[in-house]
Amino acid sequence: LLGLALALASLLPAAGARRSQDLHCGACRALVDELEWEIAQVDPRKTIQMGSFRINPDGSQSVVEVPYARSEAHLTELLERVCEKMKEYGEKLDPATQRKSYVRVISHDGTKMDLSGVKFDGDVINSLKFAVCE
Repeated sequence: LLGLALALASLLPAAGARRSQDLHCGACRALVDELEWEIAQVDPRKTIQMGSFRINPDGSQSVVEVPYARSEAHLTELLERVCEKMKEYGEKLDPATQRKSYVRVISHDGTKMDLSGVKFDGDVINSLKFAVCE
């Protein structure tokens, strides 16, 4: 009985490590998916002025226009809002591998989604939100 208890105790950290890895990988994928979708929504012709707004001795300024979609200002704005987007995700268990993944439960465009086998509750949302934001 003691040998069985020791064998089970040695397996527990591995299961916890896999859960942690599944959570962090899922959080990273969710973060990238959200950023890519938001970037794709921006008009590709929209630009923003970047550079120094100081006036050079000759009276000119060193200002450059860059695409807004992937500019630092836009990405910073997106990262400030991404935590709230984690409310739109749920946890799905792959029956073959027993690995957890995180999927959207609310589509961006309003199309109906297949939510069979998806768990979305406060614990899932909080753990995913913590992994992304903290």
